[in-house]
Amino acid sequence: MSIWRANVSLEHIRSLQKDSMPGHLGIEFTELGPDYLRGTMPVTAKTMQPFGVLHGGASVAFAETLASIAAYLCIDGERFQCFGQEINANHLKSVKSGLVTGTTRPFHIGARSQVWGIEIVDALGRLACVSRITIAVVERTPK
Repeated sequence: MSIWRANVSLEHIRSLQKDSMPGHLGIEFTELGPDYLRGTMPVTAKTMQPFGVLHGGASVAFAETLASIAAYLCIDGERFQCFGQEINANHLKSVKSGLVTGTTRPFHIGARSQVWGIEIVDALGRLACVSRITIAVVERTPK
Protein backbone atom coordinates (compact mmCIF):
# COMPACT_ATOMS: atom_id res chain seq x y z
CA MET A 1 0.00 0.00 0.00
CA SER A 2 1.31 3.43 -0.94
CA ILE A 3 1.83 6.26 1.55
CA TRP A 4 1.50 8.95 -1.12
CA ARG A 5 -1.57 11.19 -0.98
CA ALA A 6 -1.79 11.70 -4.71
CA ASN A 7 -1.05 9.55 -7.71
CA VAL A 8 2.23 11.17 -8.77
CA SER A 9 4.91 10.37 -11.29
CA LEU A 10 8.65 10.88 -11.34
CA GLU A 11 8.12 13.45 -14.11
CA HIS A 12 5.94 15.53 -11.79
CA ILE A 13 8.48 15.24 -8.98
CA ARG A 14 11.30 16.25 -11.33
CA SER A 15 9.33 19.34 -12.40
CA LEU A 16 9.29 20.61 -8.79
CA GLN A 17 13.06 21.24 -8.80
CA LYS A 18 13.43 23.52 -11.82
CA ASP A 19 15.58 26.60 -11.17
CA SER A 20 16.13 25.74 -7.50
CA MET A 21 18.92 24.27 -5.38
CA PRO A 22 18.29 20.61 -6.31
CA GLY A 23 18.74 21.43 -9.99
CA HIS A 24 21.92 23.41 -9.35
CA LEU A 25 23.39 20.52 -7.34
CA GLY A 26 22.47 18.00 -10.04
CA ILE A 27 19.99 16.08 -7.87
CA GLU A 28 17.85 13.66 -9.88
CA PHE A 29 14.82 11.77 -8.60
CA THR A 30 15.12 8.19 -9.81
CA GLU A 31 12.57 5.97 -8.07
CA LEU A 32 9.27 6.30 -6.26
CA GLY A 33 8.34 3.20 -4.30
CA PRO A 34 5.28 2.53 -2.14
CA ASP A 35 6.99 4.02 0.95
CA TYR A 36 10.21 5.62 -0.27
CA LEU A 37 11.69 8.19 -2.63
CA ARG A 38 15.15 7.69 -4.12
CA GLY A 39 17.48 9.99 -6.00
CA THR A 40 21.06 10.62 -6.99
CA MET A 41 23.50 13.49 -6.70
CA PRO A 42 26.85 13.73 -8.51
CA VAL A 43 30.05 14.28 -6.59
CA THR A 44 31.53 17.15 -8.62
CA ALA A 45 33.15 20.52 -7.94
CA LYS A 46 29.66 21.87 -7.16
CA THR A 47 29.15 19.39 -4.31
CA MET A 48 32.72 18.95 -3.03
CA GLN A 49 34.59 20.67 -0.26
CA PRO A 50 37.99 22.21 -1.15
CA PHE A 51 39.75 19.00 -0.02
CA GLY A 52 38.30 16.84 -2.79
CA VAL A 53 35.49 14.98 -1.04
CA LEU A 54 31.72 15.34 -0.90
CA HIS A 55 30.79 18.34 1.25
CA GLY A 56 28.72 17.49 4.32
CA GLY A 57 26.46 20.44 3.59
CA ALA A 58 25.74 19.05 0.12
CA SER A 59 24.81 15.71 1.69
CA VAL A 60 22.45 17.50 4.07
CA ALA A 61 20.91 19.53 1.23
CA PHE A 62 20.42 16.26 -0.69
CA ALA A 63 18.83 14.58 2.34
CA GLU A 64 16.49 17.51 2.99
CA THR A 65 15.50 17.68 -0.67
CA LEU A 66 14.51 14.02 -0.76
CA ALA A 67 12.57 14.15 2.50
CA SER A 68 10.89 17.50 1.80
CA ILE A 69 9.58 16.33 -1.56
CA ALA A 70 8.43 13.04 -0.03
CA ALA A 71 6.69 14.92 2.81
CA TYR A 72 4.93 17.15 0.27
CA LEU A 73 3.63 14.05 -1.53
CA CYS A 74 1.89 13.00 1.71
CA ILE A 75 -0.14 16.18 2.25
CA ASP A 76 -2.90 18.14 0.56
CA GLY A 77 -0.68 20.66 -1.23
CA GLU A 78 -3.62 23.02 -1.78
CA ARG A 79 -4.14 23.45 1.98
CA PHE A 80 -0.70 22.81 3.50
CA GLN A 81 3.02 23.30 2.91
CA CYS A 82 6.04 21.52 4.36
CA PHE A 83 9.09 23.12 5.96
CA GLY A 84 12.20 21.47 7.33
CA GLN A 85 12.23 22.17 11.05
CA GLU A 86 15.26 20.23 12.28
CA ILE A 87 17.81 18.05 10.51
CA ASN A 88 20.83 16.11 11.66
CA ALA A 89 23.36 14.04 9.79
CA ASN A 90 26.17 11.65 10.53
CA HIS A 91 28.83 11.60 7.83
CA LEU A 92 30.26 8.08 7.88
CA LYS A 93 32.42 7.73 4.77
CA SER A 94 34.14 10.16 2.42
CA VAL A 95 33.12 10.06 -1.23
CA LYS A 96 35.55 11.42 -3.83
CA SER A 97 33.72 10.87 -7.12
CA GLY A 98 30.76 9.34 -8.90
CA LEU A 99 27.15 9.43 -7.81
CA VAL A 100 25.70 9.13 -4.36
CA THR A 101 22.24 7.64 -4.00
CA GLY A 102 19.82 8.71 -1.30
CA THR A 103 16.69 6.95 -0.09
CA THR A 104 14.15 8.48 2.28
CA ARG A 105 11.44 6.68 4.24
CA PRO A 106 9.08 7.98 6.92
CA PHE A 107 9.31 7.22 10.62
CA HIS A 108 6.15 9.24 11.30
CA ILE A 109 3.56 10.97 9.13
CA GLY A 110 1.28 13.10 11.29
CA ALA A 111 -1.18 15.91 10.66
CA ARG A 112 1.24 18.67 11.72
CA SER A 113 4.66 17.03 11.67
CA GLN A 114 6.54 14.30 9.86
CA VAL A 115 9.85 12.60 10.63
CA TRP A 116 11.89 11.06 7.81
CA GLY A 117 15.10 9.04 7.70
CA ILE A 118 17.54 9.31 4.81
CA GLU A 119 20.41 7.00 3.89
CA ILE A 120 23.02 8.10 1.37
CA VAL A 121 25.31 5.49 -0.16
CA ASP A 122 28.26 5.66 -2.56
CA ALA A 123 28.42 3.94 -5.95
CA LEU A 124 29.43 0.67 -4.27
CA GLY A 125 26.47 0.78 -1.87
CA ARG A 126 28.57 1.74 1.16
CA LEU A 127 26.79 3.97 3.67
CA ALA A 128 28.23 7.50 3.44
CA CYS A 129 25.66 9.50 5.46
CA VAL A 130 22.58 8.93 7.58
CA SER A 131 20.22 11.77 8.32
CA ARG A 132 16.93 12.42 10.08
CA ILE A 133 14.66 15.38 9.49
CA THR A 134 11.56 16.73 11.20
CA ILE A 135 9.14 18.42 8.81
CA ALA A 136 6.55 20.95 9.96
CA VAL A 137 3.23 20.75 8.12
CA VAL A 138 1.81 24.27 8.06
CA GLU A 139 -1.53 25.56 6.79
CA ARG A 140 -1.16 27.81 3.75
CA THR A 141 -2.00 31.45 4.29
CA PRO A 142 -4.47 33.07 1.88
CA LYS A 143 -2.87 35.09 -0.90
